[in-house]
Amino acid sequence: MSLLDLNNRRYLIFGVANRKSVAWAIGKSLEDEGAQVVYSVRSEARQESLTKLMGDREVHICDVEREEEITALAAKIQAEGGAPFDGVVHSIAFANYSKGIRPFHETEREDFLQATAISSFSLVEIARAFKPLMKPDATVVSIGISSQVLAENYGYMSPIKAALESTSRFLAKSFSEDTQIRFNTVNAGPLKTSASAGIPGYLENYLFAEKLTLRGKAITTQEVANTAVFLLSPMSSGINAQGIVVNQGMDLNYFQKEVVSAATKI
Repeated sequence: MSLLDLNNRRYLIFGVANRKSVAWAIGKSLEDEGAQVVYSVRSEARQESLTKLMGDREVHICDVEREEEITALAAKIQAEGGAPFDGVVHSIAFANYSKGIRPFHETEREDFLQATAISSFSLVEIARAFKPLMKPDATVVSIGISSQVLAENYGYMSPIKAALESTSRFLAKSFSEDTQIRFNTVNAGPLKTSASAGIPGYLENYLFAEKLTLRGKAITTQEVANTAVFLLSPMSSGINAQGIVVNQGMDLNYFQKEVVSAATKI
């Protein structure tokens, strides 16, 4: 038996977009440890684009912006005998940047509420719908961000990600009333993902953040996935209602001499 003891355990992962996704890295790592993984993607178009990557894996369609699709997915999996699950992964985020990045006070209600529903409150709806399909000691892991920095080009997603982490903690408390199901977030530093590539100015911020890491090298998607896999394993049974930061000390290394020198050079 491996240290993580994941062989033949069963997991449900929301949020695979492509092979660069954190969700895909988590799923592949779980499979490598002998776990059985069920995937959920947001649309038929996304499922079709992932045909080659996913192969014969079990993939369902669920747009978490619509609660009825979440409940329908839970009912479908239960009817097909696909439960119980040892864990669920929430690796979902969406913000409408079609009008470009604007000052936070110009954020429109519709955009903020949509992003909150998809990126944060969907965790509540997934947890509620899949509670009967999870083992009493299952674990739920969400992917957040490592610090609530005032990055203009991240727009209103920063407070929404803060809401995701808080939501996870309140779910841990709520579920503790009658289960031992744990909820934690993995709060990642800047990553090279397809989603981040679409954020204006992200590359410059990524390179700056890399300079601030203690090792001088940015974290990888696999490193974030490794932490998530640990939290999904019995080895993390003592960890609940926490946000585990994975950013190589970036948010503490403000006075990295190379950065200070570059910033103060006249």
